[in-house]
Formats: sequence, C-alpha cells, structure tokens
Amino acid sequence: MSVSARIGADLKAQIADGTYPPGAALPSTRALAAELGVSRTTVTAAYDQLIAEGYLETRPGSRTRVAAGLRPEPAPAGAMVPPQRLSAFGERIMAMPPAAEPPKPAIDFRTGDLAGDDFPALAWRRALNAVLLRRPARLAYGDPRGLPGLRAALQAYLWRARGLSCGLDQIVVVNGSQQGIDLCARLLVDPGDRVAVEEPGYGAARRAFCAAGAAIVPVPVDDEGLRTGDLAAAGRARLAYVTPSHQFPLGGVLPAARRQALLAWAEGCGAMIVEDDYDGEYRFDMKPVEALLSLDRAGRVIYVGTVSKTLSPQLRLGYLVVPAGLSDAFAEAKRLADRQAPGLEQAALARLLEEGGYERHLRQARRRNAERRTALLGALAESFGTRVRVAGAAAGLHLVAWFEDVPAEREAAMAAAARAAGIGIYPVGPLYHEAGARPDRAGLVLGFASSAPDTIRAGIRRLAAALDAADIGRAPASVRTN
Repeated sequence: MSVSARIGADLKAQIADGTYPPGAALPSTRALAAELGVSRTTVTAAYDQLIAEGYLETRPGSRTRVAAGLRPEPAPAGAMVPPQRLSAFGERIMAMPPAAEPPKPAIDFRTGDLAGDDFPALAWRRALNAVLLRRPARLAYGDPRGLPGLRAALQAYLWRARGLSCGLDQIVVVNGSQQGIDLCARLLVDPGDRVAVEEPGYGAARRAFCAAGAAIVPVPVDDEGLRTGDLAAAGRARLAYVTPSHQFPLGGVLPAARRQALLAWAEGCGAMIVEDDYDGEYRFDMKPVEALLSLDRAGRVIYVGTVSKTLSPQLRLGYLVVPAGLSDAFAEAKRLADRQAPGLEQAALARLLEEGGYERHLRQARRRNAERRTALLGALAESFGTRVRVAGAAAGLHLVAWFEDVPAEREAAMAAAARAAGIGIYPVGPLYHEAGARPDRAGLVLGFASSAPDTIRAGIRRLAAALDAADIGRAPASVRTN
C-alpha cells in the first residue's frame, strides 16, 4: 500500500469512528504533511482520492471538511477487547452502579450547577491578565500543595470567613473537593476499614470510600444533621465523613453540642473526620456558621473547601486544611496524582482573594441566590400547598421538598413525568445507602442556583402540571417549611 493510500485509509477509519464527524474541518495539507513527515504532494493525493470517493468535500477559500451526509459507523462486535485483569481497586469501581448523565432538560433543578451569568467574568479576566503580564522567567513545576500566594490568600480568607486558623503548609490546593475526598480515602482508609457516612448523604463521597475498600456504616441524620448519639453503631471506625454546616441533602446545621460529641467520639476511637464545607458560605438568615475544624484541638479534622459553589464547578479548584502531621503525606499524594493544580487559575484566584473581588462577588451571589430561593419557596407554595414540606431551606443552594401524600416508590415516576415535560428533578432515594432507612414519602432534591427566578417559577408550574397529568397528585394552598 502506498503512503498516500495508507493516509487515506487512516482518515477513513477516523471518519468512521467519529474522530472527524460530518462537517469537521481536516488539517491543511501542509500541516498534516509536516506532522506525518511526508511531502505535501502525498497528503494532497490522499485528500483528492477521498474527495473523489465522497468522504470529503471542499470549497474555494475554505478548509477541506468531512462530507455532511456521512454517519459514524459502530465498531464491530469484539473490536473493543477488555483488559484481562483489573486491580482490586478497579474491580470495586466497576462493581458500582454507573453514574448516568441524563440529557439536559429545558429547566433543570440539578444541585451543583450555577448560573453562567453569576460568574464574575470581568474580574476573573482582569485577574488572569494581571497574572499573565507578570509571568515568571522560568516555567516549572511548583509545590504540590499549591502556589504559596494562593495558600496565603486562602489562609487569610478562612480566618475571616470561617473562623479557621491554620499554617500555610496545612493547606493543600486540589482539583475540586472530589479530589480532596479521594486523597483522604487513599491515604486514610485500608480495605475493610469502617467509614461512617451520613444517611442520606453525598453519593460521590460514598463512592470514593467504597472504591478504597471501606466498609460503609450509615449514620442517620435528622433536622439538625448527623445524629451523633448513633455513632456507637460505627464501632471503631477509621473515619467519618460529614457535612456539618449544611447537611447534604437534608440541610440540617450541626449544633454545638453535637459538634462536641462528634469530636469526642473521634478522639475516643482514634478516628479522623472529613468535614466537607461544600456550600457553607450561603446562609440566608445569619452569617455563615464556624467550621467544625475551628473547635478541633486534637488534630482529628480534615477540612474540605471549594470554589465550585461560589465561582464555578468548571474551574476545578478546591483545597484541604489538614493536620500538620499529615501535611507531607497529602503533599506527596497530590504530587503522585497530578503534580499540582493548574498554576494560572491558582494565581488568578489568589489575586481575586487579595484584592477583595472574591468576597464582593460572594455578596452578590448570596443576594441573587436568596432571590432564587424565595422564588422556589413561593412557587412550591402556590403549586403544591400543604402537600409539600420543605426541609433545609435556611442555607445552601438547594432544598428538599417532601411530598406528604406521594409514596416513596413513586419517585421514579415523578422524575419520568417531569423529564417528559422538559423539567429535571432529582429524587432523594438514591442518596440513601440503605433503602429501608428512608422515609416512606417521596422527596425531591431541588437545586436553584442555575436558573432565573422567573424560570424557577415556570419550572415548578410545569412540574405541577406534569404530575397532575400523570395522576401523581394535585395542589391546594400553603407550604410548611422547617
């Protein structure tokens, strides 16, 4: 086979598997020839042959493109050969139910999403430009803990906003809170170790501990968060994962007495506590509560923070505050995982924190999300009345709506009816580790940070109409909150 024929065959294969979809522009003949180390004439001959066969099309003055009518061809059965053996870690991951990513509905109440208009684009661009203008003479890998400038800015911010006092080396910048939780699981949990988690709780954290081989011990929560009196069931657990500032998903705030009880339990059995402060900046009735770490005197708490709920989940920036004795271990684990978090984004965030832009943005975000929260509560009251009891609305960017007259087993039918109407809703059921622990009525976790108030109202009205059409209830007059 000639060189041009081989190039043509490779391009056909890439068109067939979707690497170059219909309408996609191919590299210029000059660029591809330089990349492959062949003459431009050879590449031109391959392109001409594919044009003649109808795979490519060209127009004067524009790049050669894949023909618009072509469709990728499915790979033949058996073409994908699975690995012969996965590690025990890999087997545990593959044994988990897949985290499905459903299509995006027209109006989505998914938790974790933020409104694009809320992002401080101008302030972020200024910070990035300032960083680029003073780029260092040498580009090199840095401290796996993160840029010293960002860690200093976070140290000051955490003292102001969360009542935390820590050393610079205790802060480790990570790629979002999920990497922080994963590092905790890898460094602190051996297969078979007991890990106490909130019931219900954050599924991605539970999966990270399961992947490490942990024996999950669900501990019930109530309107005040983790029921610390039930921690005895966890025995001599190696670790507890908690969300004390705004329990996910039910929204309770752990009171002082329970915080003290949790710390005493950890000290008594030698356990570590992972405190996930995923949206603690958002309280609508008072200033944010102090972090659990601020009460820790025995070095038992690892604090997990993130900018995913304040700036954007797409930035993938978070941070850990770890006990001084674990700082080196976390730094080396971070180095092995990916060397360091992206330097440019770290430097831009540091500048935003230093100049006050981050906290100005946060004040605006609180006001906007308070308006969205008010819109959601009002819409639930108008459309569902006393059929719905709202939990966890005093803080954070989501709430739970319990449907008092809809049985729990109808949650999937509710979600299906809503999705058919272009509405994304998310049942609380999958957040329970044990099915028997959940209430017998249906509950929905409704995030409100990604939509305008009018869109939220319209979405709840459409949800009510969809549930009515599916014979999943009708609505009278006022809603109760707690």
